[in-house]
Amino acid sequence: MLFPIGDDNHDRHTTPIVNYLLIALNIFVFVYWQQLGSNIHFTFAWATVPAEIITGEDIVTGSRIIRDPVTGNAIEMPGLQPTPVSVYLTLFTSMFMHGGIAHIAGNMLFLWIFGDNLENVMGHRKYFFFYLLCGILAGLSHVIGSSYLNQSTLVPSLGASGAISGVLAGYVRLFPRRGVHVWILFGIITLPAIVVVGLWFVFQLINGMGMLGGDEAAGGIAYAAHIGGFVAGLLLVKLFVQKPVVVVQKRKSFW
Repeated sequence: MLFPIGDDNHDRHTTPIVNYLLIALNIFVFVYWQQLGSNIHFTFAWATVPAEIITGEDIVTGSRIIRDPVTGNAIEMPGLQPTPVSVYLTLFTSMFMHGGIAHIAGNMLFLWIFGDNLENVMGHRKYFFFYLLCGILAGLSHVIGSSYLNQSTLVPSLGASGAISGVLAGYVRLFPRRGVHVWILFGIITLPAIVVVGLWFVFQLINGMGMLGGDEAAGGIAYAAHIGGFVAGLLLVKLFVQKPVVVVQKRKSFW
């Protein structure tokens, strides 16, 4: 796998204030309100539940006992919690919550690398609304996928992945040849964005095919949200760019 660690920012001339704030907000919610992922009651109250979006009604379920397959210990898993606001607002709130440290670390790394370039050409306000719109459309894609692809509509979904997928799509459409520094087994090399992001999207499509067989969230990952966010970003990015994008390419293959 190619693991992005940075990109070419030689033509960026603005400070990506919104991107920094989005990263800070995601981290704050995860640390303070989700308590590093241990506050399941909060998470299950504010995450997106497809059945709630479909019906428009808040759904509360009882806790259940599950058994750890490794230790054999019985664990009480809380059910869906009351949502203090309209359930439709969870399409927004779920974008700032994560399931674990690895989940948020990966998402914030991708947002750090790719978001600043879009904010540079969109401007702060338009980038903010582009990010939110892609995230909401990604959440709706997950709801539709869960409903029509035989997945459980009571499984909560959360994370910034859908919005960040839109950022990746916008990035690769505007800067297809921009160098992205990636770590592979033998070191660090620089590849065009179209290769790096393209391989990532192909991975989403291949793994998302598991949904067609009815696998619940394809092993815990809502690939429909990733794909929906990516398509939304591809289609919408040009509407949010405030000026023509002129990219001066730097001929560099290693970093």
